[in-house]
Amino acid sequence: MPIDYSKIPSPCYILEEELLRKNLQLIRSVEEEAGIRIILAFKGFSMWKAFPIVREYIKGAAASGAYEARLATDEMNTFAHTYSAAFQEKDFNEVMKNSSHISFNSLTQLNRFLPIVNKFSRKISLGLRVNPEFSEVETALYNPCAPGTRLGILAEQLGDALPEGVEGLHFHTLCESNAADLEKTLAAFEAKFGKYLNSVKWVNMGGGHLVTRKGYDTSHLVNTLKAFRKRWNDIEVILEPGSAFAWETGFLLADIVDIVENKGIKTAILNVSFTAHMPDCLEMPYKPRIRGAYHEPVDGKPTYRMGGNSCLAGDFMGFWSFDEDLKPGDQIIFEDMIHYTMVKSSMFNGVHHPSIGIWNENNGFKLLRTFDYNDYKGRMA
Repeated sequence: MPIDYSKIPSPCYILEEELLRKNLQLIRSVEEEAGIRIILAFKGFSMWKAFPIVREYIKGAAASGAYEARLATDEMNTFAHTYSAAFQEKDFNEVMKNSSHISFNSLTQLNRFLPIVNKFSRKISLGLRVNPEFSEVETALYNPCAPGTRLGILAEQLGDALPEGVEGLHFHTLCESNAADLEKTLAAFEAKFGKYLNSVKWVNMGGGHLVTRKGYDTSHLVNTLKAFRKRWNDIEVILEPGSAFAWETGFLLADIVDIVENKGIKTAILNVSFTAHMPDCLEMPYKPRIRGAYHEPVDGKPTYRMGGNSCLAGDFMGFWSFDEDLKPGDQIIFEDMIHYTMVKSSMFNGVHHPSIGIWNENNGFKLLRTFDYNDYKGRMA
């Protein structure tokens, strides 16, 4: 069944179920072939009404704090692998209640919370986030190994042996990266932290493994992970990608509200905002694909910037070309807007937040969530 856009309210994020299942099947096959665990990182995809689909393929979840850990037990029916740059005592009991694994960002945090964990009624496996001091992420905003980073413990800050109670090591150096990037990271990780690997039960290799992107060499990934496990006595390996789960699984539907022109530049003003609803476009930055448009300007064709509906002067992207002139009322479809985009969206300026829905080829469109004034007001109380 083709998508009937007339059935979808605008603006709206739409997850396409068949595309999600395709990604999940690939992720599960990698997990099984490599003999590892791949868990869903909520920071990249927390559309919990889709979790019943995710649970058919993947069982684990990665959390960044108390709320996400609770979401793991509430909606994924599993304890979380939880890491935070800094846990707070007021939240930590909630973290323990909903976690099977907890990784600390510093030795100070470990020493502060270890006595509390030791008194907890259930066994929790503890780990340390370490910094291999190697990353090929070029965008500084997303590089966790930049000099002076606040993320992870340096090898020189550890002694000859890991502190008592530590069962695992966690690193995160990738961002939408490939298997070769992981292989290079592992070389740096083993060079600096290899002396500890025979004394731990697991290694969490974090996120950024974009296994579902077209052209990703999953065989290279599987072989790299198998070789690592063989070198270290079949140690448990955990990956926690976020983007890979929802990569190219849906879109953001928007309407053109107005066309403005200034110094020969035409801007289509939309009923969505880049800064509020597609923040990674401005932060990464990257230019999203628009369905039916030419991604780069074409001489002789109508060419426009896309403008958001907030007051931020820089709330725009451009330029795209179209076969026909645009006009108010036309629809714009931004591709690949499910991973991170929905999680990071806001109600800045009080602009209308997009609804959330899911499209199934057999059952059509299902509206899952709408937002109104009370949602905006509730956030500001």
